[in-house]
Amino acid sequence: MALTGKLSTEIPIQAPPSKWFELFAKQLHDVQHHAERVHHTKLHEGEDWHHNDTIKHWTYEIDGKVVTCKERIESHDEENKRITYVLFDGDISPSYKNFKFIIHIIENDDGSAAVNWTIEYEKNDDSVEPPYGHLEYLTKCSRDIDANLLKA
Repeated sequence: MALTGKLSTEIPIQAPPSKWFELFAKQLHDVQHHAERVHHTKLHEGEDWHHNDTIKHWTYEIDGKVVTCKERIESHDEENKRITYVLFDGDISPSYKNFKFIIHIIENDDGSAAVNWTIEYEKNDDSVEPPYGHLEYLTKCSRDIDANLLKA
């Protein structure tokens, strides 16, 4: 069985794509106010939430269980509205050697838009299940965020 994998989901959004990208590119600290399953986040190391060397500490809910991890930005592509986050430590490291969330805001020619989430991972061993709970978490959070951005 392969130890590396990739999961992906695309969720249609109603809020303007620019608001979505702005939230994740420049207002990441506000995500906890938009998504019910994000319980808390704080700056762990560094002074700027959006610098690649800055480490954030997250507390969130997966499959009804509160979990924690640290996160840093690996890459930020403003032109293509794509950001890659690396998750580590906390509840991630016992199961995964590598774990990434990639958000891509997609604007279609017909005026519709979507958020695409990709999880890239490398399991520590064959007994670890793929992170389906994290994919469901991203889907639920995306729906919460979209509803809140529409109100803003």
